[in-house]
Amino acid sequence: MERLDKVISESGRLSRSECKRYVKQKRIKVDGVTAKTSDMKVDKELADIRIDGERLNVKRRVVAILNKPSGYVTSTEDPRDRTVMDLIPEEYRHLGLFPVGRLDKETEGLLVMTNDGDLAHRLITPKNGVRKVYFALFEGKFEQDDIKAFRDGIVLKDGQKCLPADICSYKEGCLILVREGKYHQVRRMMAARKMKVTYLERVMEGDISLHSLERGCFRVLSDEEEILLFKEEKPWF
Repeated sequence: MERLDKVISESGRLSRSECKRYVKQKRIKVDGVTAKTSDMKVDKELADIRIDGERLNVKRRVVAILNKPSGYVTSTEDPRDRTVMDLIPEEYRHLGLFPVGRLDKETEGLLVMTNDGDLAHRLITPKNGVRKVYFALFEGKFEQDDIKAFRDGIVLKDGQKCLPADICSYKEGCLILVREGKYHQVRRMMAARKMKVTYLERVMEGDISLHSLERGCFRVLSDEEEILLFKEEKPWF
């Protein structure tokens, strides 16, 4: 059971404050009975909620992660290629999920999926500083002064300046931490330092990592895990 105003606001139909006003105006009915308070408890899966006589389309809010394989386009539809939507389990396909941000066709790894537009906006807005960590293999040589260049903000070939980022050597490649999502950003940042990316995988977003999630698989996050997407963390490397 959940609060009426929470159910309605999550549907996107009204804000919580608007819901309270509509209740006072006797414009909301639950199972044929005029709602008396906006905090009344309802079963959103079963209740017949109507606003001005129109039935509320209640959709279940979902925040999930997908371990994207190479060869899939990050889009809800594409006339030529397979999309990440083809990897969503059947029982979740009617819930209006969409990918948050983009991984290019050949990039693999962690992709957040949701039907919550507000959450998606918070994740992709650079001012919120949500970190994205990538593992890259590359051709070229990693130099110590690349670290300073990334922290100062890489200037891309087209003149765009990136926000300060971090890079460090890791195994046979390197790890890159960014807090924004420009088009093909990591590949272009590396190219600006004469390193050509040959393999790229997103391994972390916020404080969420793939752990044991296999490539091509999908998993819904718990409420506690969702908080980790926005966790204020100490410097990572």
